[in-house]
Amino acid sequence: MKKGKVYLIGSGPGDPGLLTVKAQKILRECDAVVYDYLANPTLLEETREGTETIYVGKKSSDHTLSQTGINQLLVDLAGQGKVVARLKGGDPYIFGRGGEEAQVLRENGIPFEVVPGITSAIAAPAYAGIPLSHRDFTSTIGIVTGHERPDKTKSAIDWKGLSSAMGTLVFLMGVKNLAQICTNLIEAGKDPETPAAMIRWGTTPGQRTVTGTLKTMPDIAEKEGIKPPAILVVGQVVSLRASLNWFETRPLFGRRIVVTRARAQASDMRQRLEALGAEVVQFPTIRIQPPKSWAEIDAAIKQIQGFDWLIFSSVNGVTAFFERLFQSGKDARVLGGVSVAAIGPRTAGKVRDFGIVPDLVPEDYKAEGLLAVFPEEGEGKKILFPRARVAREILPETLRKRGHQVAVIPVYETVMETPGEGMVEEIQTGKVDIITFTASSTVRNFVDIMGGPEKARAIPSAVKIASIGPITSETLREFGFRIDIEPPAYTIDALIEAIVAEIR
Repeated sequence: MKKGKVYLIGSGPGDPGLLTVKAQKILRECDAVVYDYLANPTLLEETREGTETIYVGKKSSDHTLSQTGINQLLVDLAGQGKVVARLKGGDPYIFGRGGEEAQVLRENGIPFEVVPGITSAIAAPAYAGIPLSHRDFTSTIGIVTGHERPDKTKSAIDWKGLSSAMGTLVFLMGVKNLAQICTNLIEAGKDPETPAAMIRWGTTPGQRTVTGTLKTMPDIAEKEGIKPPAILVVGQVVSLRASLNWFETRPLFGRRIVVTRARAQASDMRQRLEALGAEVVQFPTIRIQPPKSWAEIDAAIKQIQGFDWLIFSSVNGVTAFFERLFQSGKDARVLGGVSVAAIGPRTAGKVRDFGIVPDLVPEDYKAEGLLAVFPEEGEGKKILFPRARVAREILPETLRKRGHQVAVIPVYETVMETPGEGMVEEIQTGKVDIITFTASSTVRNFVDIMGGPEKARAIPSAVKIASIGPITSETLREFGFRIDIEPPAYTIDALIEAIVAEIR
């Protein structure tokens, strides 16, 4: 049987945005992913459907699989002809046992490649506002393991050399041996008053940094409850953190915000919140899926030039309509004689993506806003309204009362999604700061997922409720929720701005 191939990939220190382009490409094309504890699980979203994912994480005294077992797993998977992405935290060749795995692969005749990753040794200090080198302080850097092999009878670390030759020292995996590391450096001649920092979960929304001196750091770390994974930085450059700290000063840093949108739609909102420092908890309450039949919209598209108006009320409606239009062999040119209305700037923007400039976009981003500006003069118009299967009826009903012919055709439907394991408990116990709702359907499904209105309302009072606009807020109030945050404009951007204003 033809042997497969193994890619030893460094996934970076935790921030998924630090994954290399090459690593991303491999994840999208591989057959199996074998990933570690420190590899951000959101990176698995890069894989295609059907990719096998195997967790082999190792924490102190808690090994899912031994290193020998991992080595054999890689050999077995590649031996089945699979392309394997071995996803490791940081860089595979910097205290990541990548060299050991590569040796085993070579011994078994398995082709492999190494894809370097950004190590936490440089990324975590950078995110903590600590440059490892600075010409006013030092030009030498040492990266050291804080956890040598337990079967060694004598340390291989030259403590005296490190203390005298290196201006900045970075210790990885050193929490358990922190007191001994600091003692060894001081006994080897390092000034006890040398600035030091411990950085936990560097580059992630959970990053936490404490500072002190080489002498005081063990007590500070214990008092502050610093646990693995964390790194120790020792050197005068640590003093620059006071002025260069940028990551932990972002407006939403340290806040856990729940996004209830469909997973396929949540990425843009998640990225914007994460850029502001938030930790986004994905709690998808809805899933967008096609209608049971395309027959109605396909028939309408065949007669599209017989319509006077085409109305869109959501991005999903726009996307589904144009996909069917293109599949029918037509393109945007057939809409030359049809006026187009779009509710909301994002819906209008999606229409423009397909080469059409909407004729009408109300300033009030809801059905009532369109009704207020929709032209009433002349004969009744023939209107096509592709939308969700279940939605508010005020727009089509009012237009019909005005004498228009309105064809309401479902081009997608929303169904209840199942969030990840443990998410309900996290919300019930108040381990989040804000829950966001962007549509009435997200509210209704949230209530069902939580176990009914009473249980849904039982979330701790400290958890704030953020609603995108009045229609969603009305649904929330129907279930007895209070509204803490509601923007003046009914857009994702405005909702995020309102969240920032509330936190500040």
